[in-house]
Amino acid sequence: MKKSYNSGITYLFIISVIPLLIFSCGDASQQRGQQQVQQYPVLELQPRSIELTSTYPATLEGKQTVEIRPRVPGYIIEMHVDEGDWVSKDEVLFTLNNEEYQQEVRSAKADIQAAKARVSTAEDEVERLQSLVDKEIVSQYQLQSAKNELESNQAALAQAESRLTNAQVNLGYTEVKSPVTGIIGTIPYRIGSLVNSTIAQPMTVVSDISEVYAYFSMSERELLEMARTVSSDGEDQTIQQQVAEMPEVNLLLADNSKYEHQGKLKLASGLIDRQTGSASFRAAFPNPQEILRSGGSGNVQIPFNQDAAIVIPKRATYEIQNKRFVYVVTDSNTVESREVSLLPVDTKQLSVVNEGLSEGEHIISSGIGQLEDGTTIQPNSVDADSLYQSLTDFE
Repeated sequence: MKKSYNSGITYLFIISVIPLLIFSCGDASQQRGQQQVQQYPVLELQPRSIELTSTYPATLEGKQTVEIRPRVPGYIIEMHVDEGDWVSKDEVLFTLNNEEYQQEVRSAKADIQAAKARVSTAEDEVERLQSLVDKEIVSQYQLQSAKNELESNQAALAQAESRLTNAQVNLGYTEVKSPVTGIIGTIPYRIGSLVNSTIAQPMTVVSDISEVYAYFSMSERELLEMARTVSSDGEDQTIQQQVAEMPEVNLLLADNSKYEHQGKLKLASGLIDRQTGSASFRAAFPNPQEILRSGGSGNVQIPFNQDAAIVIPKRATYEIQNKRFVYVVTDSNTVESREVSLLPVDTKQLSVVNEGLSEGEHIISSGIGQLEDGTTIQPNSVDADSLYQSLTDFE
């Protein structure tokens, strides 16, 4: 009987404890749920004015780059310049063997002397026959034959003089001269090399680098977006006119330093390449210190302003399969991912939204690594001006 009594007490104790355990578990579950609602910085999007730059890899070429090839074949017997030398227009660069051409000149001069003698003889003959015709001693036919012979000899003299001129020109070509003022490039040939007008490599290259062109390409979409941005009357202007209105551009050198002189942008081609979908550009930079050289590389940096841009921190975005996303905060304080399109501009800490976000929407501005769609957050509004100022100062 005592054992039954104890069992009843135990049973009643268990029944009384169960509600307490259920209540405690529910309370702990609610506490964990509250703890899981984390606080995140939330940014309200408003249009802002921002100065942007787009950077494009470029190759550098002198204002005028000329390949030097000989006009006549011959062996190099003398080199008057070395690689990297500064040369003037019409300065002699190489001398080719010229004995053959000197002989042609001498032969042409001798032919002229012989032709002159024949002309002189023919003139005397015409004069003699003319006097005999006047006395009616010989016929007019003989006089006409003599005149024809004179004309033939005069033509032969003219041909001999032409051959002399041609021989003298060829002799002059044995001195290979620079057609422009500039810098000598590499010289793949040395004394004793046989060269002609069809050699695979030029004897050298002379580059006029008083002004240097930086060539680069821009996609058709980038061209249209940038033209609309910088032009006030884009609908009434051609692309060439819109490009002409673009501000002066900068050049970043190979060591990432900024070149001291700014350049002017121009379309290098008026056509869009069908295969690449891009347009070719060139930016002309003055080069008074001759720092820039043909064959070099750099990056053309094009600045432009946007007056009403949706600007977001780069740390607010993440990438999946080459697409960019942000977390947008809904009215119920949950987050949802959204794909965005960003302008192809260079800012270290900021991105400019082309499509995907609108004025007045709220996004998570940082710390998005642990978020996923549907997560409930506790929003903490951040001051947009202070945030943008800090990110801009950091750049």
